[in-house]
Amino acid sequence: MFIVDTQVHIWKEETQDRPWIPGARERMRLNGHREAAFTYQECIDLMDEAGVDRVLIVPPSWEGDRIDYALEACEAHPGRFGIMARVPQNKPVEGEALMREFAQNPHVKGTRLTFHRPQDRNWMIDGTNDWYWPLAEELGLVTMVHAPIWKAELGQIADRHPGLKIIIDHMGIMARCVDDAIGYWVSETADLYTHPNIYVKVSAIPGYSTQPFPNLNIARYVREMVDKMGPERCFWGTDLTRLLEHGITYTDAVEQFTKHFPFSEEELSWIMGRGISSCLGWAIPVEA
Repeated sequence: MFIVDTQVHIWKEETQDRPWIPGARERMRLNGHREAAFTYQECIDLMDEAGVDRVLIVPPSWEGDRIDYALEACEAHPGRFGIMARVPQNKPVEGEALMREFAQNPHVKGTRLTFHRPQDRNWMIDGTNDWYWPLAEELGLVTMVHAPIWKAELGQIADRHPGLKIIIDHMGIMARCVDDAIGYWVSETADLYTHPNIYVKVSAIPGYSTQPFPNLNIARYVREMVDKMGPERCFWGTDLTRLLEHGITYTDAVEQFTKHFPFSEEELSWIMGRGISSCLGWAIPVEA
């Protein structure tokens, strides 16, 4: 099975020449992330051990909008990494210039926007981000979006821009919701299945359960998402560094879906790698 992880952060240690944004360490602790650097070399070793063929790098927010280390990873390991690049969402001139560069860069597979932090939560509805959607559609930049509270608005954007592919992060679940409390958020996201250009990451799943791994108490919510969206539009992902911090290995994260959750081999082929590869137009090697 060809396996693609749709959510991994990599980063270097903070230095004077590479400062993190203010308050980053506090947010990392709050969200259960490790603070030590997670290098692409370490990531490759873990990928090989777990049988993961590719990773989509989501550059972490604590490094700002830079993607230089992600590009270094892609150049060091061609075909193993792709980037969902960050965009300065509240800076249209700078953002447009970067997006036009991204559209020409083979390592950049799309972009990722966030609307869940205090500083960016309202940017989808107050006009700040209006410049982005038509440009992304024009350039064919697939867009990952973390916006738990703006599902109806995402549906409206999808309708206005039918040529734009939108991938919703983490099943659209609000941060720190766990166990059956995720049900509302999952159903709200799954109901967007009527928009053919909306896709979903069934990602970071262990973090939404207080039960021991393999977190079977929330398997039914993942099943609900796949049943409504279809396996072709649901993409596995880990948010690996958060899982490692809680004692869950990369192999565990793979096997949660391939051994413990109730999916057929055909469904798994889509969920674990075929679907995201098709969405991004990122060809699967013939030998795979």
